[in-house]
Amino acid sequence: MSAHSPQANTSAPLLKVSQIRKAYGAIQAVAGVSFEVYPGEIFGVIGPNGSGKTTLFNSMLGQITPDSGSIELKGQDVTRLGPLALSRRGVGRTFQTLQVFGKMSVRDNLIVAAQEHQGSMFSRMFAPSDSGLSAKADALIDQFHIRHVADKKAGELSYGQQKLVDIAMAFMSEPDLVLLDEPCAGVNPSLVGGISRLLKELNQSRGGSFVVIEHNMEFVMDLCHRIMVMVEGEVLAIGTPAEIRSNKRVLDAYLGN
Repeated sequence: MSAHSPQANTSAPLLKVSQIRKAYGAIQAVAGVSFEVYPGEIFGVIGPNGSGKTTLFNSMLGQITPDSGSIELKGQDVTRLGPLALSRRGVGRTFQTLQVFGKMSVRDNLIVAAQEHQGSMFSRMFAPSDSGLSAKADALIDQFHIRHVADKKAGELSYGQQKLVDIAMAFMSEPDLVLLDEPCAGVNPSLVGGISRLLKELNQSRGGSFVVIEHNMEFVMDLCHRIMVMVEGEVLAIGTPAEIRSNKRVLDAYLGN
């Protein structure tokens, strides 16, 4: 897959973040961050601990409201929307900590993840018990190669398998944008390559754009079309993996650590 964003030069951005700022007392966690993510693009965000990545991500997820700046999705201002409203506008997400329901089967986890998008409470009450979502869940179960555990309780799976279920849940609503917070955290190194291949497949087969925060540099360099490096709440550089690898300021500030 090309290291260049597929449609970066021909399309309006799917996501546009403009001059986002967030302070906690005297600490400027995010200090005027701006970037754009284009349709079909996998965009990585890296930086040392304390660089502001998590605060930025939480702003994009609607979990915190930035002090100033704006976030646009498909040309609409979504800066002050909460997580559920963003989800209904086509934003999927994973968190650093697993969000699976341990006592439910893998298939039911996927179905529950999509039910929020099934219209009004009244219409959901009278829908089939699976809300008609079993076929969609089974398609993702096959794509994620977890058919052999589809009927097991999620809590009985290995951590790596639970991580796959967690990521699959984010795709059940067919989102336009998926925000992935450290998809490799705690995962056995042998599975990291599999997660990268899977995300590339999903990007190509389902379209949509991804924003990925991850500490695993090799994973980010292999997966992403473009990468943004943050240091002390600010953008140090944005570029292709090759550009980031050869950027002296990035090497000095981050990769050399």
